Amino acid sequence: MSSSASSAVNGGISFWYADDGLPAVREPLPGDASADVVIVGGGYTGLWTAYYLKKAAPFLRITVLEQKFCGYGASGRNGGWLYNGIAGRDRYAKLHGHEAAVRLQKAMNDTVAEVVAVTEAEGIDADVHRGGVLEVATTPAQLARLKAFHEHELSYGEKDRELYGARQTAERIRVAGAVGSTWTPHGARLHPVKLVKGLAAAVEALGVTIHESTPVTEIRPKHAVTPYGTVRAPYILRCTEGFTASLKGQRRTWLPMNSSMIATEPLTEEQWAAIGWDGLETLGDMAHAYMYAQRTADGRIALGGRGVPYRFGSRTDNDGRTQEETIEALREILTRFFPALAGVRVEHAWSGVLGVPRDWCATVTLDRATGLGWAGGYVGSGVATTNLAARTLRDLVQQDSGQAGRTGLTDLPWVNHKVRKWEPEPFRWLGVQGMYATYRAADRRELLHPSTESSRLARVADRVAGRH
Repeated sequence: MSSSASSAVNGGISFWYADDGLPAVREPLPGDASADVVIVGGGYTGLWTAYYLKKAAPFLRITVLEQKFCGYGASGRNGGWLYNGIAGRDRYAKLHGHEAAVRLQKAMNDTVAEVVAVTEAEGIDADVHRGGVLEVATTPAQLARLKAFHEHELSYGEKDRELYGARQTAERIRVAGAVGSTWTPHGARLHPVKLVKGLAAAVEALGVTIHESTPVTEIRPKHAVTPYGTVRAPYILRCTEGFTASLKGQRRTWLPMNSSMIATEPLTEEQWAAIGWDGLETLGDMAHAYMYAQRTADGRIALGGRGVPYRFGSRTDNDGRTQEETIEALREILTRFFPALAGVRVEHAWSGVLGVPRDWCATVTLDRATGLGWAGGYVGSGVATTNLAARTLRDLVQQDSGQAGRTGLTDLPWVNHKVRKWEPEPFRWLGVQGMYATYRAADRRELLHPSTESSRLARVADRVAGRH
């Protein structure tokens, strides 16, 4: 273990909270109550849904119930990638036709601009910088996947995406060994906690009631049950993402996949000069067990990837504590990408969970017979997708209550998509552990034995995952 890893602040929810401070916790539910809409979960999905519903129908009594505090989960621990990726698009193309999936992708492209516009309108300073997303290839197999990925994105109408060779890639960010990259303007870097705090404040200012320290133990039609009382409402919307498995009857609905991050100390001007990265793009790669990174507003690199991917029985951690070997693995990616940073300290490490449906497709649903709705299963692309999901939930509730008709959002192919549950334990744990071990083995093989062909191991892992 390096001294860098052992001296890093480990857990404490995330670096973003260490940077911006923990919020003052709002009062818990005082007892039985009623509302027009109850939203379970105070992360991005829940807060955006409350925001758009209250804006559309100011007379609605909306209550948000959050088990810890707003942004405690993935909304306060993610990589700060506001980008246009959406989980399940290719499957939706197979199920509903290519044009339906193109509409979904265009809605995601527009969502990046929508989030930026709301932060500006509401005066939320979330360190937003629209530098786009740069995804790099560092092996021949990755380059072949990158070119195929680039063409695939163009086929979904993304005409402003650009493909770069090694020299053009280095002009943006000098990643060691990068042989090519693809860049989309539909992306921005942001500070996740500043966004979630600002959004919670904006929602409260509109008149939405938020109760924190209020875990919901069961959701049933017209009832959200907590230890402090039950809130009754015609609509109960579940916005719990990676924490969904803790609800009664939901243990196998979405798998809580673990993702881990590190943040370096602030880099010097000389170090940044060696790396470049002047455009503040978010940075990813084409490895099977991929990484994601951003250049923070205070001059650090925050970098993430899969550590221990899943905890037996769909358990989630409490404070984001991360295993030392995961910190070392992420540090190895950092120094492999940027050898000039070999001596840089890792100052913070943390983990969080994201929601993974069995078919890896994000969904938005409102059951008109029961008034129960939900959104999630973002598989790691939730910073933007939560916003589109929330606007879609708003339109579904308004349509169901007779306040509005069908909209372009309610007709998107991810609406009311049904998916089977995950396998029971121990098969769930064995499958996920085996899948990520196989992806890592595939990446090692491609690194050691350069070829334009992707490792067959990755195809095996894809089949286990149910991605294809």
